[in-house]
Amino acid sequence: MSGLSLPIACTLSESELRERRETVLQKVRSAVSHVKEIDNGYAYQFPSGEGMTLELARLIDLEHRCCPFLRFQLTIEPDQGPIWLEMTGPEGTKDFLSEIFKAVD
Repeated sequence: MSGLSLPIACTLSESELRERRETVLQKVRSAVSHVKEIDNGYAYQFPSGEGMTLELARLIDLEHRCCPFLRFQLTIEPDQGPIWLEMTGPEGTKDFLSEIFKAVD
């Protein structure tokens, strides 16, 4: 990990952010089955199901491009167990994620 200090902010324009929230983010938020607070972020649990891994990969790709301070860890449990997406980052990340995922909290 580089020693650069990245700002806790989304680089998307307001219209791009609105579009992301109405499409990918809304699908993912509505599928969350459990939220767990962890060091420097949150872990979101999803049921395993058709297409969920692809939706999460799409979300990670979008978020990685617009929010370069975020760190992602995707865990897929065996035997159709749940999927966990951990999103962490520097100080201020929890507040940022709470705002983005506020429909989940």
